[in-house]
Amino acid sequence: MRIGFVSTYPPIECGIATYTESLTRALRAARNETFVVSQFGAQGPHVFPLYQPQSPSFAADVFYTSTRLTPDVMHIQHEYGLYGTQKGVELIELILRYRLAGLPVVTTLHTVYERLERDERILLKPILENSDAVIVHEDFQKQTLVDAFGLAERIHVIEHGVREVDPVPDAKARLGLEGKKVILLAGYFRPSKGFHRIVDLFPRIAERDPDAVLVVAGKVRNIEFDDYQRTFFGCLNRSPVIDRIRILRGQFPQYTFDTILSAADVMVLPYERGAQSGMFAQALALQRPVVASDLRAFRLLAGRSAAGLIVERDGDWVEAILRVLSDEALRRRMQANARRYVRERAAWRLVARRHVEVYRRVVTVPYGKAEYVYFPEPEGPQDARGGDRALLDRAS
Repeated sequence: MRIGFVSTYPPIECGIATYTESLTRALRAARNETFVVSQFGAQGPHVFPLYQPQSPSFAADVFYTSTRLTPDVMHIQHEYGLYGTQKGVELIELILRYRLAGLPVVTTLHTVYERLERDERILLKPILENSDAVIVHEDFQKQTLVDAFGLAERIHVIEHGVREVDPVPDAKARLGLEGKKVILLAGYFRPSKGFHRIVDLFPRIAERDPDAVLVVAGKVRNIEFDDYQRTFFGCLNRSPVIDRIRILRGQFPQYTFDTILSAADVMVLPYERGAQSGMFAQALALQRPVVASDLRAFRLLAGRSAAGLIVERDGDWVEAILRVLSDEALRRRMQANARRYVRERAAWRLVARRHVEVYRRVVTVPYGKAEYVYFPEPEGPQDARGGDRALLDRAS
């Protein structure tokens, strides 16, 4: 099957970009062809950087390029604000263009909250009505959409995929953290992540566990939340236990991030808002125990994986973190649970298979019993731009 994607893509720094990269790799490994139409800045084999997010010609540009590449189905990775003004209203025009052309569309909605705001209802209604299939990551997200719009038979639940990798064995030594109990905060610095709450509480943890250190690994993305970032770093620098805090910054290519994550004894996700988290998936991949806030998506994922503790009250963060740090048997049990959950349920190879099942439900093959054949080339250093140009030339 030939699957076209509309999505951000690395090296663009975005959780949706990372998600699409992992999904397309798994689909190609299962002998499907993929291509990605993305923002300027994206790179890779069969990746076409084509548009600026605010471009008024976004829908037409993406439509005409993607249809020249003759996909069997187009798969849109949706997140508010990725596709133009007013939370991405231009995406609706693109979906309508595909529908008029008779090209099946699957849309993954990465953010569906339990309660839909007015703007979300206005945007989601035409997306659901004009997509041939919609994918969400949790059962409650499907129920939210069904309660608001119906169309239950069109909505499919496929949980967030997770990489199958081994932890970096000498991670603590590489970071100079031998003998320490590492609490990790990782990701972009923004108010909804709640990192400031853990920084404020860390002196109490440090007082009770002399080996505990806090590692803050993240970066600033553009100039967003500039005021919060100044406040957050001021909080870090004024901490009475600043000598027990490590602040790591960088672009964090995957292996670098895997090394940082492998050094952690516990990853903390004190998010105040969110519908799912790629960071929880990263922790599961490296078999790191998680302590997370009581968001519904976190609670469900912690329950499925048995690899995380959920904090229901603000006053319980210190005890939950110290429990993981002090109980080696608990940490090992959570690590084993994470490994089993990924292998048996959430690995990208399994998630890709479920996506193909959805594609097959919406793709009509007009030529009888013909079998689609595709053997992916081994991935390696190559001139991606030259290969992509040749692909477009053949499609002309």
